[in-house]
Amino acid sequence: MILETGLVIFIIADVVGCYVIWNLMKKTELLETWIEETSEMVENTYGELQKIDSTGHFESDDEIGSIFEGIKLTIENLNDYVNGENING
Repeated sequence: MILETGLVIFIIADVVGCYVIWNLMKKTELLETWIEETSEMVENTYGELQKIDSTGHFESDDEIGSIFEGIKLTIENLNDYVNGENING
């Protein structure tokens, strides 16, 4: 009787453990997909920003140039962060 009770408890714990592992794996795969898509969007945005300013017209104007440089620096930092480079040194 004790052996059967222990076996039932073990089977229930095993099934619950398998469900927890499956659920966490599913969530991890979802987050990995989200990170890959975000990384790709950042890289595309960085490329588009470089294409937009390939002629240097935005940097020539004072007010627009300073705002554009701020945006460009922010996107460069984000791109470096996404690619795993150390931003602070």
